[in-house]
Amino acid sequence: MVVRKFDVSEDEMPEVGRRSRKTIEETYPEIEWEHSHVVVDDQGTVMTYCVYAAPTEEMVRSHADDLGQHTIEGIHEIAGDVTPADFPPV
Repeated sequence: MVVRKFDVSEDEMPEVGRRSRKTIEETYPEIEWEHSHVVVDDQGTVMTYCVYAAPTEEMVRSHADDLGQHTIEGIHEIAGDVTPADFPPV
């Protein structure tokens, strides 16, 4: 999962998403963009939490460099997923 802080407004994010997808399709076909969560704080700062499947962290970082207009706050390997259904009441 890549956590990013963007240097663009919320209104500009659709164009960023299109460029990200195009960059993956044309340059990094080994990367699979699974989904992203977009959040906007009270100051209007856009952050994303993007889930990718990729062969290496370096490839994800290269894609991020090519995309631009953001900083990477962190890259984390997802260890697993849970939902409330995984924890039934006793």
